[in-house]
Amino acid sequence: MTETATTVRKPILYSGIQPSGNITLGNYIGAIRNFTLLEKDYDCLFAIVDLHALTVRQDPAALRRNTAELTALYIASGLDPVKNIVYCQSHVPQHAELTWILSCFTYMGELNRMTQYKEKSAQHTDNINAGLFTYPVLMAADILLYQTNVVPVGGDQKQHLEITRDIAQRFNGVYGNVFVVPEAYIPKETARIMSLSDPTRKMSKSDPEDSLISLLDDAAAVRRKIRRAVTDSEAEILFDPEKKPGVSNLLSICAAMTGTTPETVTASFQGMGYGELKEATAEAVIAGITPIQERYKELVSDKTYISGILKSNAERARALAQRTLGKAQKKLGLYQI
Repeated sequence: MTETATTVRKPILYSGIQPSGNITLGNYIGAIRNFTLLEKDYDCLFAIVDLHALTVRQDPAALRRNTAELTALYIASGLDPVKNIVYCQSHVPQHAELTWILSCFTYMGELNRMTQYKEKSAQHTDNINAGLFTYPVLMAADILLYQTNVVPVGGDQKQHLEITRDIAQRFNGVYGNVFVVPEAYIPKETARIMSLSDPTRKMSKSDPEDSLISLLDDAAAVRRKIRRAVTDSEAEILFDPEKKPGVSNLLSICAAMTGTTPETVTASFQGMGYGELKEATAEAVIAGITPIQERYKELVSDKTYISGILKSNAERARALAQRTLGKAQKKLGLYQI
């Protein structure tokens, strides 16, 4: 019998983000905006990975609030919580259960080599905890639990995906094909948005406030930050990320928010100065994020709706997760009841 479109299984895409700080313009342009285009081709899970956030001491009230706000912001940014599974990691206990199993298939030397562990240990010298060291195992469990085919990764996450693949292959080598070995999902063309104060570095939500644009920044804040953005001592508007990273970053932002290319934007500013470029970039950002902010305010004020979405999506995620966990437990010889 020929399979129909309704019976063909879509590949699974998994992505997680910590509920620590607001989503930046870089997160939105580089990832979240593109996720809305993937619903047709992938079954998508978007996790709010609150367990990962615990490697750094958290204010409990702020963590709860950030989780609800991030859920609202995900949905406001265009992610459909019915077509996709938008859920909270700690609501699915199978994440922690599979982490222990995978810990027994992960070598200390592998974890010692993880760059992020070294960097975060240097940043948090008063709290170098075991969770920080075993963080990649929990991330591997996140991915492998859902038989994930593809994972969107930036340059700083490639190492985590590689160790995930190594763990999956090691387990499969002993017990058969229990886990799908995931591949990196790299969009064909995605603007890389850099820090406003240091355009040689990617924009990050852990950056100083004036170095980033949050999706929840008001118009005045957007204009102020972009006016202060680093450019250079020359006056020519030219897209050259290597020689003119600051100007090129503004051109990339303006292009991404207006649906054009940096080259097209560059051509439109010939004969003008950096002031005009910054003003136009700020207006493009404001026009793009204002509808998101309006929708976000509606959602975040409806606590019953947000709670209901997290509850129903956690149930969907648990059902999928238990299939994989149960299979792994059975292969290991853990007594089934």
